[in-house]
This record gives sequence, structure tokens and C-alpha cells, in this order.
Amino acid sequence: MKLAEYLKSEVQLPDDSINYFEGLWNYEESPKGHQLLRTGSRSRKVFYVEEGLLRLFYNKDGKDITHQFFSEGDLYVPIENIFLNQPFPFCLELLENCIVRAVDFSFIENELEKDVKFLSFSRNLAVSAIKKLSDQIHSLRFQSAQERYDILLKKHSNILLRAPLGHIASYLGITQSTLSVIRSDKAK
Repeated sequence: MKLAEYLKSEVQLPDDSINYFEGLWNYEESPKGHQLLRTGSRSRKVFYVEEGLLRLFYNKDGKDITHQFFSEGDLYVPIENIFLNQPFPFCLELLENCIVRAVDFSFIENELEKDVKFLSFSRNLAVSAIKKLSDQIHSLRFQSAQERYDILLKKHSNILLRAPLGHIASYLGITQSTLSVIRSDKAK
């Protein structure tokens, strides 16, 4: 989904505001493997995925752990950098060639001061970030690996074709062999 479509359908900005606001966002076409953010960085950019698949991950005791996936139509706000002024604890990596739109959060803040129409976008950023975290906590506390797998497939229907199984397994909090068992059970 293009950024303009997102702003119209999800944020309900009027057309003239969409054209202006979209113009503030940089267009970044980057290759698979590129890292938009590295651990320890202090970026204030907000990202919107127009095409491609990204993953947010961290390294713990030498193991690469996938924290989140982002695909077409997803926004990503590095909360630690923007709102807490802390170094970024993750790495944001492209799993495919991607088209990502990015804007410095200060531009969003400036627009909020000028025009309250952009308040809905800011609210959408906050709600989106909180909802993703809430869903992830709920998932880890109350859902089985099978349920987490089903939800992942619902959100990212072709994830199995787009991401390595090791990344999917680490996101689900299971081993690759457990993921294989779940996948074979689903195929029956």
C-alpha cells in the first residue's frame, strides 16, 4: 500500500493534506540485507513500508532473535529513540529489496503545531506502537506456539515464502524443529 493510500484510509487526512504531508517523506529503495537502523543508533526517523519485508531483531548471548516483522502497509516508530532519547536496542533489517518511506519525527511535530489535522496521524503512530507491543505481550503470555504461528500467517500471509524459517522460529519463541512439527501438522 502506498503511503498516500494509508494516509487516506487509515488516518483519514483530506487529499490536500495528504499530498503535502506525503511530500515530507523521503523515498528509500534499498536492497535485501540493508540495515535501516543499527543497534546503538539514535535515529528519529519514522518508517512506512510500501514494498518489502523488514525484521526487527536483537542479539542475545550470540543468538539472533527476531522481535517483529513489518511488511506492506506497516509503520515503524523507534520508540526508544524518539520518545525516550535512548540508544536503539534493536537492528532493523530488510529481508527483501524494499521501498520504505521515512520522515524525521521533528517534521511530524512541526506539522502538528501548524495544523491539528495531523493530530490523527500522530495518534495513529502511538496507537499502532502500543497495539503491537500489547499483542506481542498477550501472545507470549497466553497463546500456544500453534496459535502464535496462525496469527503470524494471518498478518503476513506469505511469510513462509519471504523470511527464513530461523527468523520465523525465533519470532515465535520456538526452535526450528518445533516450527517444522507445527507446519507438518497444519499440512495434514
